Amino acid sequence: MMTKIRHEPIAPTRTQRLAHGGAIDAHRHDDHQIVYAGRGVLAVTTSAGAWVAPGTRAIWVPAGVVHAHQAHGELELHLVGLPATGNPLGLDAPTVLAVGPLLRELIIAYTHTHTPDDDSPERTRLRAVLLDQLRASSREPLHLPLPTTPLLRAVCEILLADPADSRTLAQLGRQVGTSDRTLSRLFRSDLGMTFPQWRTQLRLQCALVLLTEREPVTAVAHRCGWSSASAFIDVFRRTFGYTPGSHPTG
Repeated sequence: MMTKIRHEPIAPTRTQRLAHGGAIDAHRHDDHQIVYAGRGVLAVTTSAGAWVAPGTRAIWVPAGVVHAHQAHGELELHLVGLPATGNPLGLDAPTVLAVGPLLRELIIAYTHTHTPDDDSPERTRLRAVLLDQLRASSREPLHLPLPTTPLLRAVCEILLADPADSRTLAQLGRQVGTSDRTLSRLFRSDLGMTFPQWRTQLRLQCALVLLTEREPVTAVAHRCGWSSASAFIDVFRRTFGYTPGSHPTG
């Protein structure tokens, strides 16, 4: 039986709280939306993959894209709706955006003070500065695409079930009945990245969730497949700009 997809013509601007493990089922808006977790870690999923964002990142969801939200930790969700008559960021696919201290405060202020039909000069100025900061935000490669080809799907499902699986592409290929050369080509053509890049994205997403659930850094490193805590800390810091030990918990 097909799941009915909810249609919300107007993307809401509001603050919403979700308990750990809470979800907003698949839906779509006629408007664009900025989704930001002021607390906890947010996962946005579409048919094309998953985007996971801690408090230093926001997710741009274009108008018409069917998506669902998942909360990891106690989630404070800030939603900013933007009319589809324009595309202020020029982005046609979900994208993770860097959120610095100023942009964070602008998003929080804009969603907390929202009232319908508020077109006061003060709010208009706040919105203009918010859009300026969003345009200046760097785009972050934190997307975990999902495969469409059966062979690649089989490999990815193995690793999704156990991100710590350290087998080589050749070893995984033997399990699913193909060569590492074929799989390497499929990763590039179907997912637009190499096998090591995809596995690193998977492990980083796994790490964000476990850290939010208060797992110790060393345990997270091993559960997500890094050979040592120091190797994990180095990759995490280069990706997110802070150490896993300072990651906010839910």
